[in-house]
Amino acid sequence: MPIESGSCASARQAKQKRKSHSLSIRRTNSSEQERAGLHRDMLEGQDSKLPSSVRNTLLELFGQIEREFENLYIENLELRREIDTLNERLAAEGQTIDGAELSKGQLKTKASHSTSQLSQKLKTTYKASTSKIVSSFKTTTSRAICQLVKEYVGHRDGIWDVSVAKTQPVVLGTASADHTALLWSIETGKCLAKYVGHVGSVNSIKFHPTEQVALTASGDQTAHIWRYIVQLPTPQPTADCNQMSGEDEVEFSDKDEPDGDGDGSSDCPTVRAPLTSLKSHQGVVIAADWLVGGKQAVTASWDRTANLYDVETSELVHSLTGHDQELTHCCTHPTQRLVVTSSRDTTFRLWDFRDPSIHSVNVFQGHTDTVTSAVFTVGDNVVSGSDDRTVKVWDLKNMRSPIATIRTDSAVNRINVCVGQRIIALPHDNRQVRLFDMSGVRLARLPRSNRQGHRRMVCCSAWSEDHPICNLFTCGFDRQAIGWNINIPALLQEK
Repeated sequence: MPIESGSCASARQAKQKRKSHSLSIRRTNSSEQERAGLHRDMLEGQDSKLPSSVRNTLLELFGQIEREFENLYIENLELRREIDTLNERLAAEGQTIDGAELSKGQLKTKASHSTSQLSQKLKTTYKASTSKIVSSFKTTTSRAICQLVKEYVGHRDGIWDVSVAKTQPVVLGTASADHTALLWSIETGKCLAKYVGHVGSVNSIKFHPTEQVALTASGDQTAHIWRYIVQLPTPQPTADCNQMSGEDEVEFSDKDEPDGDGDGSSDCPTVRAPLTSLKSHQGVVIAADWLVGGKQAVTASWDRTANLYDVETSELVHSLTGHDQELTHCCTHPTQRLVVTSSRDTTFRLWDFRDPSIHSVNVFQGHTDTVTSAVFTVGDNVVSGSDDRTVKVWDLKNMRSPIATIRTDSAVNRINVCVGQRIIALPHDNRQVRLFDMSGVRLARLPRSNRQGHRRMVCCSAWSEDHPICNLFTCGFDRQAIGWNINIPALLQEK
């Protein structure tokens, strides 16, 4: 009769444990509906002044907490079984190795080391499970603090960039792969103007600091400066978008995407030609921005250079070379003649034009993948985002290491900082938009459900700190831009 080996016996025991563990989980899941019904019946029999929607939300949250603790209890039992098995194995080895007994001190040390590893595993499990419970409350809180106000639908392809005008009338600008840039009424969501002067994808849009003029960068290897005249329509009452929210994390198909002609951009005034065209690049112009004062503009291109132009004459003032691969973004300082460029070469560079006779450059190295954007904040800080799923906050006076690092679960696209409140908005490839402070503490996640939020990659974010209705805008490859109202005092208080 064949004798079963020790390894086979151990494998069979482990399989039986996994089977019993899975059975217990099935039993737990099968009884969830019964418990939920019992809780609901108990509450319905009690006198309560809470609205039914609030009571249902509380029931759902308590049910989530109960399920989390049940899972913790099951995992705890399983880990305790593993500890007992390990202790038995160590005791057996102490009696049989080379026919001699191990000293109590050696056995104790070995058992202590193994037990400490399992103890660490227990702590990690508890911490992860507890964080899930906390995140459930965080998501509910975020819905109350971060509210979707308006959707801007009219582009026929993905939207790469979004920007808010700095002068009256305050309008929203979007740049799209459909070769157009659109201007929108923030309050009504109506398209006010369309720019069709480019023959390639419009990759970025920025408004002049003092005039009704826009700067757009395009895949046609040019940047255009064009003037717009818009008249804001009378605001109409907006529907409460929160009433449409459903369960989070719902996947979408292409059929669920907004129709490109949703709000009809074809009937708005069209601008067909630029005031001036900036032509010096040999590749796609991926971004452009105004220097302080608006008399000069900088462009970033896939030809690995950034160019500084005189706006009035359209002449090239400086060609900024040094990046080893294609540029991805450029940004200017709001009050000083400073420019930061980011690149696929995993670096971003700071260009200083404060001295007219010379311009210096500093290289920041800290990412391991494409730096998708780098933007200025108040003071001497720069925030950079990358495809390596990190965001880093830097002090311009110390380039050696970042002063804060934010780690995420998805690549980060064009970020934006609320300068007054020092809040960073992070748009992600996985359709999430998260808010962090400058020290790297997560503040909130924008709601994303089956009725609100982006359905594809979120490409860009832009703050409008002074607007009374919408103070954050996001755009994505689902062909829409979204206006959000962020209750910043409540957000900071939650922190």
